[in-house]
Amino acid sequence: MSAQSQVRRKTVRDIIAAKTGEPLVCLTAYDAPTAAIMDPYCDLILVGDSVGMVVHGLSSTVGVTMEMMILHGQAVMRGSERAFVVVDMPFGSYETSADQAFLNASRIMKETGCQAVKIESGTYAADQIQHLVERGVPVMGHVGLRPQAINVVGGFKAQGRDDVERERVMAEAKAAEDAGAFAIVIEGVAEDLADEITKGLSIPTIGIGASATCDGQILVTPDMLGVFDWTPKFVRRYGNLQSEIAKSVEAYARDVRARSFPGEAETYKLTKPGTGKLSKPGPKQ
Repeated sequence: MSAQSQVRRKTVRDIIAAKTGEPLVCLTAYDAPTAAIMDPYCDLILVGDSVGMVVHGLSSTVGVTMEMMILHGQAVMRGSERAFVVVDMPFGSYETSADQAFLNASRIMKETGCQAVKIESGTYAADQIQHLVERGVPVMGHVGLRPQAINVVGGFKAQGRDDVERERVMAEAKAAEDAGAFAIVIEGVAEDLADEITKGLSIPTIGIGASATCDGQILVTPDMLGVFDWTPKFVRRYGNLQSEIAKSVEAYARDVRARSFPGEAETYKLTKPGTGKLSKPGPKQ
């Protein structure tokens, strides 16, 4: 048995156990190399529909397709072996009916091998969540700021600003739990509302722009790594990749234009004329 096959991937039970244990460390990933880097440190990796904005340059997540989610989900599963992997169900893939939700959720799980799906769970979605869970699909909910609903709320605005909104967000969270969701993301709400939801639910809450007392935290990885000029208020930058990438590309462009790249170390040469054998240019080919 190989060392790789002995690694145990986290399960739904591990995620649920965080309700009374150590906070869950969660990040988004959309490709195999990034997933492999974060796998030793993250309990949960979300293949978020944020991929539409941070990878494909869309203005919102509304245009994300099933094919995009499956393609990126497959890549993340190839790159990870330990973290629990959740794939977002994109806008339009579950809202019509419970049967539509199951057909698409089962396709995502079959074609990616992920452990669960996530649904932006308005109260209407309770039937879909229950239908999926009863048929063997673990579901994570998502309440508060729901990016797929920005055309209704008028943009990426924090939720729970008044009593009506607070009651709606609480109702969405409770409906998701009652329907069988194993965990729930709380996005873009005031700290006291996130605390109230966390204390009121028996399932773990994962905050993004919510409260430090949530049972876990998640950020969109390119935001956290400093890939973009602007990030939401709730993001703490742990890197400045935009600057590092720009410096590397600038240096590469300078070397190419000066004909200093490729150099001796990066160039293949015949070991003996007429043999067709090439020497190694350096430690890497």
